[in-house]
Amino acid sequence: MSVLAIGLMYGGATLLAMFAGMPIAFALGFVAVTFMYVFMPHASLDTVAQNVYEEMSSITLLAIPLFILKGAAIGRSRAGADLYSALHAWMYRIPGGLGVANVFACALFAAMAGSSPATCSAIGSAGIPEMRKRGYPPGFAAGIIAAGGTLGILLPPSITMILYAVAAEVSLGRLFLAAIGPGLLLVALFAAYVMIHYSFEVSKAANVFASKGVASALLNQEAYTRAQKLALLPRVIPFVLLLTGVMFALYGGYATPSETAGLGALLALVLIAIIYGVWRPRDLSPILFATLRESTMLMLIIGMSLLYSYVMSYLHISQSAAQAIVALGLSKWLLLTVILLMVVALGFFLPPVSIILMTAPIVLPPLKAAGFDLIWFGVIMTIVMEMGLIHPPVGLNLFVIKNIAPDISLADIIWGVLPFVGLMILSIVILSLAPGIAIWLPTVIMK
Repeated sequence: MSVLAIGLMYGGATLLAMFAGMPIAFALGFVAVTFMYVFMPHASLDTVAQNVYEEMSSITLLAIPLFILKGAAIGRSRAGADLYSALHAWMYRIPGGLGVANVFACALFAAMAGSSPATCSAIGSAGIPEMRKRGYPPGFAAGIIAAGGTLGILLPPSITMILYAVAAEVSLGRLFLAAIGPGLLLVALFAAYVMIHYSFEVSKAANVFASKGVASALLNQEAYTRAQKLALLPRVIPFVLLLTGVMFALYGGYATPSETAGLGALLALVLIAIIYGVWRPRDLSPILFATLRESTMLMLIIGMSLLYSYVMSYLHISQSAAQAIVALGLSKWLLLTVILLMVVALGFFLPPVSIILMTAPIVLPPLKAAGFDLIWFGVIMTIVMEMGLIHPPVGLNLFVIKNIAPDISLADIIWGVLPFVGLMILSIVILSLAPGIAIWLPTVIMK
C-alpha cells in the first residue's frame, strides 16, 4: 500500500475517532496503536509504553505541571480578583478604562498562570459582571475577556510554547523572549480597540439619552481617590515581583525552565499562604486537585500525541507530506499562508497541544528549507492557535465564558470576539512585515 493511501487512512481514522466523541488523548492513542498493529511489526506493540515514556522524559516537559501548579495557586486564590481591582482603580480615567484594565489584567495573569482557560475564568468571573454593571454590552464584555485570555498561550511562561520548543528543538529561553514583543503588540491592539469601541458605545448611549431620556450606566462612571488606589497595591505588588523575579532567573541564566517553574510554584504557594491565609489542607486541596487533574489530562494528551507522531514518522507519512509540500514549488510567503490556513482549520476541533505535536514533523522542515526562522514561526503559529481558542465552532474560551456568564448568549459572545480575531490577523501581518518585533529581544539578550 502506498504512503499516500496510508496517510489518508491515518488522517481519516483520526477525524472519525474524534468526531465520534472519543477524548482527544484516547483517540490519538487508539489510532496510533491500531496502525502499529496493522502496518508495523507486531513486536513494536511491546514498546508502546517505552516509546511514550522516552518521548515524555524531556526535562523541558517537567516545567508543565509546575507552571500549572503556579497558575492554580494564583487562579484559585483572590490574587486574580485583586489584580483586576487594582488595575481598574488606576485606569478608570482612560476611556474604556475598565475594559482596558481587564485586557491588562488578562495579560498579567496570563504571564503568571500560563493558561488561557484559567485566565478567562479568574479574570472573567470578576471582570464581566463589573463591566456589565457599568453599562458595557454583554458581547463586548465577553469578547474582551475571551480575547484577553488567549494571551495565556503567548506570554511566557506558556505551556504551548514549551511544547513547540520540544517539537521544533529550539531554545525555550529564546522562544519565551521572542513572544514578549508580539504579546505587548496584541495587548496594545486590544486596548486601542476597547477604547475606540467604548467611545462609540458612550456616544450611542448619549444620543439615546438625548432623544428618549433613557440613561445608561456608561454615562455615570465612578471615581477613585488616591488613598483607595494605594490601598489596593500591597496585595498585587508581591505577585508582580514574583513574575519579574521568575523571568529574571530564567533569562538571566540563573535557572533552567524547570527550575524556574518549580521556584515560581513554590513562591506562589508561599505568597497565597502569607497574603490570603491559604495554607491549611482544606484550602490547598482544591489547588492541588486542579493541578493534578489538568496536568494528568495535558500530559496524557502529550504522550499520546508523541506516540501518534512517532507512528506517523515510522510510516513515512510526515516525511512524505513534507516532501509533497516542498514539491509544490510554492513561494515562500504562499507556503506560510497555506500552512497557517491549515493550522486555522485544525483549530476548529483540536487544542493547541495536539496541533503542535501533530503538525510539527510535517510543516517545520519545509519552513526551515524556505528560510523561515523557526523561533519567529513559533510566535506566529501560537497567535494563529490563539485565534482557534476564540473562533467558532469549537473555541474553548467561548465555552469558558459561557460557563461563567450563562445569561450571555453564545451568539453575542461570538460577535463580541470577532473584532479581536481581526486584530490577531492584523498582528500576524505586522509581524510578517516587521519580524524584528519578535526576533530583536532574544538576539540582543541571548546573542
